[in-house]
Amino acid sequence: MNIKEIVSEIRPVSQDWLRRAQEHTAKLAIPPRALGRMHQLAEQLCALGRTLQPRVDNKAFLVMAADHGVAAEGVSAFPQEVTAEMALNFLRGGASINVLAGNAGARVHVVDMGIIPELAPAVDNGGSLLVRKVARGSANLAQGPAMSRAQAEQSVRTGFQLASDLFAQGVELLGTGDMGIANTTPSTAVAAAITGQDLSELVGPGTGLDQRGLSRKRQVIQRALEINQPEAADGLDILAKVGGFEIGGIAGCVLAGAYHQKPVVIDGLISSAGALVAHALCPEVSGYLFAGHCSAEPAHRLMLAHLGLEPILDLGMRLGEGTGAALAMGVIDGAARVMREVLTFQAASVNQG
Repeated sequence: MNIKEIVSEIRPVSQDWLRRAQEHTAKLAIPPRALGRMHQLAEQLCALGRTLQPRVDNKAFLVMAADHGVAAEGVSAFPQEVTAEMALNFLRGGASINVLAGNAGARVHVVDMGIIPELAPAVDNGGSLLVRKVARGSANLAQGPAMSRAQAEQSVRTGFQLASDLFAQGVELLGTGDMGIANTTPSTAVAAAITGQDLSELVGPGTGLDQRGLSRKRQVIQRALEINQPEAADGLDILAKVGGFEIGGIAGCVLAGAYHQKPVVIDGLISSAGALVAHALCPEVSGYLFAGHCSAEPAHRLMLAHLGLEPILDLGMRLGEGTGAALAMGVIDGAARVMREVLTFQAASVNQG
């Protein structure tokens, strides 16, 4: 299917099932809404799955990795080689996402969407490396489009297919993660193009830029927007002109969640850039999303507001990889268990007064 065909099949979250879930919540042996947003999370899961017995036991992550031509502009505190080196660390199981995803009971799949070097297959532990390279890094968005429109569509369709495959294999909760040196620059450019917010409100230090580096990064993004003139209403145009291959892959994951009516937990700035692209293509995707956390990057809260999402956690994190989403999975799992296992007032023989 092409993206237009995918979008045409996406339907809003069932309001009838949401109402049923809210009615069931009111019967549980808990004071009204005493678990706060846990009730809302549980009810959203019920509406997505069209059930009052939601389960998210089978969890997985797709960590999208790619290099960026804009790294040549000095917008990151780390060298470009770190993209491949960290992807290898993911495959070895030695990164933060491995630890936190493992704690949540989620498998980690690393997707090479556009890393410049080839990853050594010898470190691929158990088939967790998926090579879907669109190109060896995107072009420098400060000098022209980051990719062609065809490459943008390819990256989205790739993410859609990989996520669809996992759902077909029984995954009940999908998390999105990322790796790509300099990728906060295209992510912030995507945010600026879609939300219309001023760069002074959006640009953050990424992996640790000083004030001089932050000023340079802001100038680079401004130049990219002026040169490329992305169309705010066209998600693929924005992705092609100022995005990245991993951002497109994440957008595809988001579309797949909505298409298959499965919950997707997005991580921080880069995952939210992918969600913004998907939302520009199909606004209904927001109903299938859980915002794992709010990044310390200034753009992130504004991106979530545009998507109509409230973060589950707010711990001052800005690592990426999917780490915030992994931590939030425990909360989402707990919400599902509350809906399944807490007795009603009647079943528990508790007097409601």
